[in-house]
Amino acid sequence: MFSNEKLVILDADGTIIDAFTAIARTFCRHGMDIGDLERFQKRHNLFKYLGGAKEFPLNLKQQLTTTKRSKLIGTLTEVYREEARLYPGMRELIGRLIADPGIRIGVITRNITREPEATLRRLFAREGIAVGEFDFLLHLPLKENKAGSFEWVRAKYKVNPARCYVCGDEHKDYRAAVATGMHPFIGSYGFENHARLARKYEVPEAVISDTPEALGWRLSNALGM
Repeated sequence: MFSNEKLVILDADGTIIDAFTAIARTFCRHGMDIGDLERFQKRHNLFKYLGGAKEFPLNLKQQLTTTKRSKLIGTLTEVYREEARLYPGMRELIGRLIADPGIRIGVITRNITREPEATLRRLFAREGIAVGEFDFLLHLPLKENKAGSFEWVRAKYKVNPARCYVCGDEHKDYRAAVATGMHPFIGSYGFENHARLARKYEVPEAVISDTPEALGWRLSNALGM
């Protein structure tokens, strides 16, 4: 038996949070360069934080030891908690979703800062969003597939998969949504660009949004808001 509610699952970094700017600021404070967004989006996950051919030698040197990597993560955590911002329009969109009594909304994400849930709470609080108003906030290990958590949340609230919506910015988010029978909304402004999503991973053009505003509009339209 299903409830009459709808479910919205949000990814954090690169979907509702401008993660690239936070990462770029962190690297700059350690004398490194992450490169521009276009080249960052094209790199395989293994190399995203080591830069391209131009930035690789210096960045690798700065991340060789455990101590240096720890300091980098510490700075990234501080930047996230004190400076990182939501993409334009996301605060208002999340507020509308939270206010709708017929929608269950929360965040399922991977984040490499220290105590990531505490980090996200601080960031959301600065943006005027009380995390306690979310129905769930789950942080997953970097290599864990999101599909299991999607299904767990859906089953917890007894929502029909056809009334479940997933917002992400990577092909893995798309695949996890499809695997659980949910509707995907994928942004190409975060960790993977439009060409990488559509051509390499065959994510349908119809579910890709090139701006945060476009993703918010598509989701609102689907929800009848």
